[in-house]
Amino acid sequence: MNAETTLENRLAAVLRYHQTSKHRPDRYAPGPHGLDWANQPEPFRTYAGAPRVDLKLAADGLHIPFSAVRSGLRGEPQPFSRETVGILLELSLGLSAWKAQGPNRWALRCNPSSGNLHPTEGYVACSDLPDLAAGVYHYVSRDHALEQRASFDDAALPDSGLLLGLTSIHWREAWKYGLRAYRYCQHDVGHAIAAVSYAAAALGWRVRLLDSVSDAAIAALLGLDREADVAEAEAEAPDALLWVGADWPPDSLPLPIPTQFQGRANRLSSEPVHWAGIDAVAEAADQPTVPPEPCFVPPPLPPLAVIDHSALAATIYRQRRSAVSFDGATSLTAAAWFAMLDALLPRANAPPMDALPWRPRVAPVFFVHRVKKVTPGLYVLARDPELLLILQQKLRPDWAWQRVPGCPEHIPLYQLAPADCRDTAQFIACHQEIARDSAFAVGFIAEFEPILRQRPWRYRQLFWEPGCWGKFCISKRKRRVCAAPALAAFSMTPCTRCWGLPISACNRCITSRSAARSRIGGCKCFPRMPILLTGNKTDAKQHPPTAHSRHGADRLSRQWQNHGAESSGATAGTSANAGADQRVR
Repeated sequence: MNAETTLENRLAAVLRYHQTSKHRPDRYAPGPHGLDWANQPEPFRTYAGAPRVDLKLAADGLHIPFSAVRSGLRGEPQPFSRETVGILLELSLGLSAWKAQGPNRWALRCNPSSGNLHPTEGYVACSDLPDLAAGVYHYVSRDHALEQRASFDDAALPDSGLLLGLTSIHWREAWKYGLRAYRYCQHDVGHAIAAVSYAAAALGWRVRLLDSVSDAAIAALLGLDREADVAEAEAEAPDALLWVGADWPPDSLPLPIPTQFQGRANRLSSEPVHWAGIDAVAEAADQPTVPPEPCFVPPPLPPLAVIDHSALAATIYRQRRSAVSFDGATSLTAAAWFAMLDALLPRANAPPMDALPWRPRVAPVFFVHRVKKVTPGLYVLARDPELLLILQQKLRPDWAWQRVPGCPEHIPLYQLAPADCRDTAQFIACHQEIARDSAFAVGFIAEFEPILRQRPWRYRQLFWEPGCWGKFCISKRKRRVCAAPALAAFSMTPCTRCWGLPISACNRCITSRSAARSRIGGCKCFPRMPILLTGNKTDAKQHPPTAHSRHGADRLSRQWQNHGAESSGATAGTSANAGADQRVR
């Protein structure tokens, strides 16, 4: 079979998965018939027999405010060491808190995840650093510790940076979401990329996705292809390799060759369920080694507007929460909304979008309900001039494409149609009230077959890009109401009809990204669950783990002692099995 035919087959497999994993008005995508609590996957991967390196919770030593990081104002780069690597992981993939309800406990993390299931695993590959030997390490967020998987015979990596690998355990998501789990895993990779980018910026570092490295090379570097180490464990798929450094990655960056692997991966469930459709799309979207392409250089834009937020970056990263219900009354100011949209535009030095080396391929479409001085209706943010032309050619010909009064000129926001679209948003969001009660709801449309035809693995990247956006929606708490993001699925067919796309659009140029819909508005106040906050004063790791409860409670390796005041915005936290409608998440 020649290469062209192989690419055609791979593209066909990706399109087939994309179609079969859609929600539709008359049926949901294939999923489990119920949640098997006894078989729920363990939320933390560990490697038995791998040497442990404990890390300190030292992020409170960073004094850079979030407003500076958001604007791309990095301070002097911190030196790479065991302590600073620990801070990077603490603020990106680490635990932000434990939550409790009755006898049940579960963890929250700094990186968002669909259903709080966290399929994403993190690995570090570094040269010799102070107090950290050269090698490959797996990060255990539960313990805030590294497990050394392998060593390096020579220091192939420069001292000015390290590599951070992201992988997915598809079964963690498939346990609850079935066939759509692959979509959610990729969405979570985007969340993780953004979280790493923001955490690195607080340390004065830069992050760049290395998009020319093959999945096979990532698997070999991280030891995912070692059958003896993972034979009894659920499969772990390589997703992304990030350069984290004081500057951008060097032009030539050969991957180090690991040796002397140690440790065996733990089994997460007694009887993991096999989803053939997930395996098929994962194989079709497997990335080979490809020549590197020139990095996208965004056009110059005015600096981001200064936000009224004096909190430190570390504090904001730990306060990330997702809403589960909105009050249907709270509004956003136009200035606040425009500031959010401005942050979605690519800028050369502003995290997290500067971590992605390609031009924007995904555009958000907004169902605006309650934004002060903005007419309710349907809006689109054309994040790139080339993408704007595609949207204008492919969307409904009767859309208005009117610039929005009061919106800064450099923000390419267009009103498509004025309308009360609350019922439409709820219908499209699989009848979930959260899409109607928010200040606005947003879906995504993306370039599709043209960019997948020669590189089907870009299908994953179409989920990573909007996944990065979730970290922009930082909660701003006031009294007992907060502006916070929420995620849930939506139905593909009415979405394409609403936006003016033909049902077969995903087989041609652009398609709705039917992975998640975000909403922002006023959170309802629920009876509060105790939040056991993490912090730099806590380093107790001697407490035995609790039993793995049926409410998604994670095994505890330590009991956090720093119980500070509960965050006022975290009034409706959810476990892996609570919160949003399980049928459609």
